[in-house]
Amino acid sequence: MTPEEIKQFMYGGQWVSLTTELRPSSNKSPAGDILPFYCSRVFEYSPDDRFACIVTNYADPYGKVPLVKIEIEGHNAWQGPHPIAEGAYSVDYVADEAYRVTPLHPGFVAVANRFPAAGVNTWEVGVTQDLLGKGFPLFSLVEGETYIDYDLIYVYDNLFFNGSKNVDGRAFDKPENRPTNLQVPLVRR
Repeated sequence: MTPEEIKQFMYGGQWVSLTTELRPSSNKSPAGDILPFYCSRVFEYSPDDRFACIVTNYADPYGKVPLVKIEIEGHNAWQGPHPIAEGAYSVDYVADEAYRVTPLHPGFVAVANRFPAAGVNTWEVGVTQDLLGKGFPLFSLVEGETYIDYDLIYVYDNLFFNGSKNVDGRAFDKPENRPTNLQVPLVRR
């Protein structure tokens, strides 16, 4: 598929996780082992290369204990073919409209409040804060910078794929960290 065909395929409805996803976290245990990151994703795409994404992080592999909801909105920048598969494309998710965070569990609040940052209020369960343009070390956000996820998009057999997180937990925060494998697919809801 061409980028234009993929865009037309993506528009309308939501693209959602099949189940709770397992990803490697950038956090490590005291022994140096990479910790799991459990999440679910919901994406919406619209004309003018806009996206909205909700990532919910869970404490457990079954998604029964939600920790935090992250809502990101912005624009996609298409960067050309990606070598993972014929018809895959490198795409940057530019979070230039919103980066809202809502704690859903007291444990997340306790951890988040260990990372005070300018312009960020004390965290409370159920209270949303927009971190757009703000520095917040827990999420590796730098004050005054727009967060960009250097990712990929691939469509196969009506399934929608992004890139799989790097096995060492590195974020897609630099072009050289762009994924080289496919994530569990999303399905249209």
